[in-house]
Amino acid sequence: MPDVSPQREITMTDAAPPANAAQIDYWNAKAGETWARFQEQLDRQIAPLGDAGIRALAPQPGERILDIGCGCGQTTLALATEVTPGGSVLGLDISKPMLDVARKRAVGVPNVAFRDADAQTDDFGRNGFDAVFSRFGVMFFADPTAAFANIATKLVEGGRLTFVCWRPLAENDWMRVPLEAALPLLPPLPPSDPLAPGPFAFANPDRVHAILSGSGWHSVNIEKYDAEIGSGDLAATVDMTFRVGPLGMALRENPDRVAPVAEAVRKALASYDGPDGVKLPAAVWIVQAMRA
Repeated sequence: MPDVSPQREITMTDAAPPANAAQIDYWNAKAGETWARFQEQLDRQIAPLGDAGIRALAPQPGERILDIGCGCGQTTLALATEVTPGGSVLGLDISKPMLDVARKRAVGVPNVAFRDADAQTDDFGRNGFDAVFSRFGVMFFADPTAAFANIATKLVEGGRLTFVCWRPLAENDWMRVPLEAALPLLPPLPPSDPLAPGPFAFANPDRVHAILSGSGWHSVNIEKYDAEIGSGDLAATVDMTFRVGPLGMALRENPDRVAPVAEAVRKALASYDGPDGVKLPAAVWIVQAMRA
């Protein structure tokens, strides 16, 4: 059984593998710092999607669960509640800024621990978990087939996997609407590689099915899930779109365009503003599989 004692300090000791070095650098710099700083707003925004994934996983008291790409710990703590009494949850991530937040949030929670590790390559025990969960944490592997093969070895025989990943950008209005409002005011964006590590790397369900089937998983099931999500009022939503997602990345490359883009994005989002703040449609896959 994995040691989840809060007294144990778990850190990554191996050198960063070259295959995922770019993602490790990215999530330990501006991206990770932003997610750590705005944890409350970001948690509020994507919580409904993670909650749907947890319902699909259906964790039970006494189970040992691995939470991959746990970020600031929201899903890890939610899973810990579900497996109490007798269960435990280990949150895994490559972002030190986000793990720092997660560890602070988990103070006093006895059945939770966090580890700074790369799920594609690190050896953190075999057959130690009953289930694996992830909310938007598995689309960033340089070699996803190798990553899911490694993850499979962490589960007991018959262990199960559930993760949430984005469907295409065109179906995700919460990212698409502000980006399309801004595009006329930005230089042409470079074409994106749909297979490169990133938020939409698993947008194609056929690719996801092939990766899992080729890496030690069976009974793969991929279901659509839709929800309206938001991080706050209009001002807060505009601010958040400038910090995360495709528009946030574009503006980091073009900081001189922020002022004109802000007005265009504000106008585009105003029609989605309501009593509960700005809410826009989000579209994800909920993916489930069993260890072969």
